[in-house]
Amino acid sequence: MVNEEGKIKKVAQLLKRSKSIFFITGAGVSADSGLPTYRGVGGLYNGKTTVDGIPIEMALAGEMLRNKPEVTWKYLAQIEENCRNATYNRAHEVIAEMERNFERVWVLTQNIDGFHHAAGSKNIIDIHGDTHHLICVSCGWRSAVKDYAGLKIPPLCPRCSHIVRPEVVFFGEELPYEKLRILYEQLNQGFDIYFSVGTTSVFPYIQEPIIQAKNQNKPTVEINPDKTLISDFVDIKLSMTAAAALDALWREYKTV
Repeated sequence: MVNEEGKIKKVAQLLKRSKSIFFITGAGVSADSGLPTYRGVGGLYNGKTTVDGIPIEMALAGEMLRNKPEVTWKYLAQIEENCRNATYNRAHEVIAEMERNFERVWVLTQNIDGFHHAAGSKNIIDIHGDTHHLICVSCGWRSAVKDYAGLKIPPLCPRCSHIVRPEVVFFGEELPYEKLRILYEQLNQGFDIYFSVGTTSVFPYIQEPIIQAKNQNKPTVEINPDKTLISDFVDIKLSMTAAAALDALWREYKTV
């Protein structure tokens, strides 16, 4: 931890010279809220197959949703119920506080829990969507729900009676064009410092901002207790959980 404290001081000093910050967040940022990290969802299924004898990735695929929506919704409901009482944690709070204290702060998140919004962040690119937003692909009806407790599974559109879906990107589906447009618009403007928090960075569009930052000689920071695909690439690696690292960093920043 002594070594981590020194790194936190360095990052705080970098923040003092920064006006803009870009955060990339993954499942690890919500782990302190009690949510499972991705295979976590895998944790509910022993990391193997579901009771239907198929991998969870297949159950949560766009093709399954189209052909057998009752299967997809069965597991969506199970996952949502297991996460229902969770809420944002200190990591989300610090990022929201930073947005209020710096000229420009943006968050690219892979998470679909909506915690960044709930914590108060405004500039969010939730690239994979939000489970609380429902849409009917037939007539375009939309609704926001607190949870799935009152929903008939699978839920039907009150306007046209077709099955609705959450506005999230399922396995095998394309990323939303508008969110990609906003992402690259912001990246083209550039940032003074880049953070990767709680993500294994396996997707190219999650690695890309860090690679771009390095090519532009901008400082890069990773917060993750585990080694990831970018751990040897970033300038500073904090081997800590997201909430602990961001809270310590924010307290240190205020003393610099």
